Amino acid sequence: MKVLIADDEKHVRDAIKMLADWDRHGVTAILEASDGQSAVEIIREESPEIVMTDMRMPRMDGTKLLEWIKENRPSVKAVVISGYDDFELVRHTIRSGGLDYILKPVDPDALNDALGKAVEAARAEALQNRLSTRQNLELNRMRPHYADKLLTDLIGGHGGKEDLVRQLRDEFGLPGDAAFCRAAVISTAQLDQEVLNKFAQMPELLYFTLINICNEVLLSGQKGIAFHHLGRPEEIVLLLWDETMPLQSVLEDIRKGIDLTLRRQVHIGAGTRLPFPQGAAQSYQEARQALWQRNAADASGWLHAGVPQPPKPLRLGAHEESFRLAALSGSAEKIGAAVDAWMNQVRELGAVTPEQLAQWNAEWDWMLKQWMDQNSDQTPNGAEKDVLLVLPRSLPLDPQGRLSFPLWKNQYEGRLTAASRILTQQHSRENHIIHDIAAYLENHYAEDISLQDMAARFFLSREYISRRFKQEFGVNISDFLAGVRIEKAKLLLLNPQLRIAQIAEMVGYQDEKYFSKVFKKQEGRTPNEYRKEQAAR
Repeated sequence: MKVLIADDEKHVRDAIKMLADWDRHGVTAILEASDGQSAVEIIREESPEIVMTDMRMPRMDGTKLLEWIKENRPSVKAVVISGYDDFELVRHTIRSGGLDYILKPVDPDALNDALGKAVEAARAEALQNRLSTRQNLELNRMRPHYADKLLTDLIGGHGGKEDLVRQLRDEFGLPGDAAFCRAAVISTAQLDQEVLNKFAQMPELLYFTLINICNEVLLSGQKGIAFHHLGRPEEIVLLLWDETMPLQSVLEDIRKGIDLTLRRQVHIGAGTRLPFPQGAAQSYQEARQALWQRNAADASGWLHAGVPQPPKPLRLGAHEESFRLAALSGSAEKIGAAVDAWMNQVRELGAVTPEQLAQWNAEWDWMLKQWMDQNSDQTPNGAEKDVLLVLPRSLPLDPQGRLSFPLWKNQYEGRLTAASRILTQQHSRENHIIHDIAAYLENHYAEDISLQDMAARFFLSREYISRRFKQEFGVNISDFLAGVRIEKAKLLLLNPQLRIAQIAEMVGYQDEKYFSKVFKKQEGRTPNEYRKEQAAR
């Protein structure tokens, strides 16, 4: 804590420095000023918590200094030390926020008592400021969630709509003259597997990114507001009430912003224009229905509105027996034929909706559970069985949000192959899926590979792969991959024409320093040292 002594007489400043028990009060720095103007400059530069000032000083006296402190540095605690027993000076001190008025000659007890009060007041205010800052940070962190809650309730029909709207207007600046609104919906569940994998460990960042892009367009000119639907976490909902711009124009700006950021074309469902707030829930339901019942096989159009024709019904369960027999056969050819038969029937529908794709995924999960239960005496137990119940749930959509039959075929064949290995208990070295993963790592070591990538490629959960890989090889996947890369790097280091940076990149490391660190950790020497040793032989 810093204390500034402002007095035009040096012997008074020296006396105060000698009489005050600075250590007891936790004062670490004592500053001095010979007049009020110098005191102001020091306060600006050093920010002392306490100022002890005389009242009669040249250039700027104590009264003016106290007034300046009150206006510009109100947190500074002031103590007056004066030779004038003047009622007006005392009153001015109190009005200006001074804590005490001590008469000269200075009494040590009075001085330390005043200093103690000032120190306690400064510490108490600093503590209160820290608590207020922490509370404000917490409120700011919770504020978006609170807005999401109110808006989710609004479109869900919960509570009194007028009360909700009043809270939104009072606390979040919702325009008071909004008479109509239209809802729109974006769903992260309709993004492709690649972008979902990218945000797998931080889904909140994906929602934050999408909402920020939407609100950057909507909040400029108060066109509307976007929020995270708390009841359906995969959804970003937009409420638009500005009628001066066409809906498609506003949503097109949002779509372009998302495409620029994520390199993905999102599809947006839109509801009809209805009275606000009464019609907000209905418009939202229309928007959601339009998005989920769009034709995912159609390559044209990203904005979906109106009530679509209901899709032709088709149950995945009708193909269950052919899928199960193909899985039990262990034959890649039979698995492929079973999947092709299903795909051909889907193609005959003409239109396929995301809602159907999600429903078929749900049927698939139910089917796998039945297989596990029916073969409980032959299949693995515990976590081994759970592997089939946590397979990737992404819809087979490409970066444009269209149904990709090749991707879908790959997903189904991968699931059936994983089921086949579990159901038929193929645990030999050649066929065990963990060894397939190891072989993939050995052949693709130069690529950027993560555990999430392996889970998506082999249709197994990350937890299952991590546990079984460690059981089989005694190391985790990242250490195994590092070992493969370093062995390849050792061979490349024998070629003196290749620079270390080139070799690092060739074995999957973009950072040469990190490559050297990993190499030294495994080999006990740097790549350069290893190269010199080999050249000397």
